[in-house]
Amino acid sequence: MATSSTQAVPDTRDIPEHVAIIMDGNGRWATRRLLPRTAGHAKGVQAVRRVVEACGRAGVRYLTLFAFSSENWRRPAEEVSLLMRLFVQALEREIGKLDEQGVRLHVIGDLSAFEPRLQELIMAAQARTAHNDRLHLTVAANYGGRWDILQATRAMLAAEPGLAARPELVDEERLARHLSMAWAPEPDLFIRTGGEQRISNFLIWQMAYAEFYFTDLFWPDFGANELTAAFDWYRTRERRFGRTSAQVSENGTK
Repeated sequence: MATSSTQAVPDTRDIPEHVAIIMDGNGRWATRRLLPRTAGHAKGVQAVRRVVEACGRAGVRYLTLFAFSSENWRRPAEEVSLLMRLFVQALEREIGKLDEQGVRLHVIGDLSAFEPRLQELIMAAQARTAHNDRLHLTVAANYGGRWDILQATRAMLAAEPGLAARPELVDEERLARHLSMAWAPEPDLFIRTGGEQRISNFLIWQMAYAEFYFTDLFWPDFGANELTAAFDWYRTRERRFGRTSAQVSENGTK
């Protein structure tokens, strides 16, 4: 049975191949300016555009954004409704530009909770950009890390019912191929804006070895310069993946 100790050490480089971001602080950005929280979410869409473009220029291959968690349904109904409208508007307005820039869009999460119109737009946007490979932009919507592991377990057992009687055959690789982002490498760098220092049920399986970067900046204020600062910090990290510093030096990787 495969274990984590037998897995190959991932290649590392100065620019992270996969960046995952929790875009936090939209509401507080607006509140501090005596604006409704919804204004902060609208401003946050502009930050998404800046960061997508900056990642494309820098050579990032995978960018995953936590747009709406499964816990966010607990927010005020007006705010949730606005978030859904912004999602629709972003898909309608931005998909053409993303396609031109070579960006492939993926949306992960339990999409069955969304209105049919939004589900249709998501499917159409994914289909339109399916041929692109410059940057894979993944939006996590109605997503939770625990949900992801649970749905992967169910999918694995549905695909291989005999595993229920042979649990010793279940290993990380077998389960991981059913996770929402099984097609992508695991994140190298996790960024959270807004001053909080937790992962909030985001990619909890996939971020086992990610480097965590926290900033007090609210998401609407985050842009190319702030992303560069995060990359500069990332370059200072020694990514050992269970090895010693001496082994890292011998192999010539960070």
